[in-house]
Amino acid sequence: MTRQLYSFLMWLVQPFVRRKLSIRGVQEPGYLEAVDERFGHYSAQPLPPDGNTLWLHAVSLGETRAAAVLVARLRERLPGMRLLLTHGTATGRAEGASLLQPGDIQTWQPWDTPAAVQHFLAHFKPRIGILMETEIWPNLAAGCLQAGVPLVLANARLSEVSLKQSRRLAWLARPAYRSLAAVWAQTQDDAARLKALGANVQGVFGNLKFDATPDVALLARGRAWRAALKRPVVLFASSREGEETALLRLFKSFQPLAPVDSAQAAINSVANDVQWLIVPRHPQRFDEVAALIGQYGFNVSRRSDWGGAPAAGLDRSRPTVWLGDSLGEMALYYGLADVALLGGSFEPLGGQNLIEAAACACPVVMGPHTFNFAEAAELAQAAGAALRVPSLQQAVAVVQTLANDPAARAAMVSAAAGFSSAHRGALEKTAAAVVALLDQQGVDAL
Repeated sequence: MTRQLYSFLMWLVQPFVRRKLSIRGVQEPGYLEAVDERFGHYSAQPLPPDGNTLWLHAVSLGETRAAAVLVARLRERLPGMRLLLTHGTATGRAEGASLLQPGDIQTWQPWDTPAAVQHFLAHFKPRIGILMETEIWPNLAAGCLQAGVPLVLANARLSEVSLKQSRRLAWLARPAYRSLAAVWAQTQDDAARLKALGANVQGVFGNLKFDATPDVALLARGRAWRAALKRPVVLFASSREGEETALLRLFKSFQPLAPVDSAQAAINSVANDVQWLIVPRHPQRFDEVAALIGQYGFNVSRRSDWGGAPAAGLDRSRPTVWLGDSLGEMALYYGLADVALLGGSFEPLGGQNLIEAAACACPVVMGPHTFNFAEAAELAQAAGAALRVPSLQQAVAVVQTLANDPAARAAMVSAAAGFSSAHRGALEKTAAAVVALLDQQGVDAL
């Protein structure tokens, strides 16, 4: 098989991509914005080929937050820089808007057909392309190579699962990875896996997310809210589909010996040992999770209804589960929580990143599935900032105990803060590598 066949398939599915965007846009209107940009059609005038445009691609919310610190440092190092910022998701684009300055441009990542890629590169004329973490597209990589645009992978990671998948498509993956001008990996294991696909790994710099600083105001507000509460708060951070159901089922099953007619009282007792706060990973699921909480017999209090402080549910006859249905407020949620469950780790989904929790000094209890962030999870556990348990049932028991044990929790809070500060440094190395690569290319305009 060849890339030409892949290109034909990508061209063929474009109508289905448009339809998918229309459907998803019902819940997330951001997906309906400037749809034609995804297929290489732009309303703005082409940019001058002056060497000032630095293109950075951050597919979604997490990558965009990691990119924020890099963008700020590159502006210091490259004062003439014009930022071209691309995304693949609505949450990434919404978050990225805050990074723009006058003269910068934000657009969608081009769909991976040769025509869309060619139009993108010809229109914006980037001098260099920086892809964050994992986003490698065969035609995009080939197009940059042909156009003489050095394309690099920063904060690069590759799980064992992704390596196996890429090896099954080696005819497509290897040329794409080999075409990269440089790869700067998060860990030695990531570097080894990337090298196995032919990538030009030039350094192991660590994770940029350690260099990101939580929003101080949000963190302080969350902590102030927690101090005013009469019971501890347990956060289910970035929960994924299936995990919320499993948690609510556990609440139902944790019933002490009691008459049948007091089942609801048993649920109330368990749920009210701590205040549970669920923050789903994907915003399009906020309404779904709210309905799910109600189906299991709980009142739901949504962050969007709180105003100035957390609010109890309207129905005081049954326990209330809080739902974090806002974007960009994870620092507030971690500040509000005494301890957090790590979403995505209790189903075989690879886990979510616990670095932000550590930066907020929030202890973490994680499940067995953390292969997407394996080293960070292992280091956090070794440092005492996180605990690993084999099941969600055990996790619930552990967090309830930990939330009510001030001494044990204080030790984990201290360990989390130390773990976070000990692993900073990727930012300076990455920014220096970008500047060095530009110098090698003989770029003076930036």
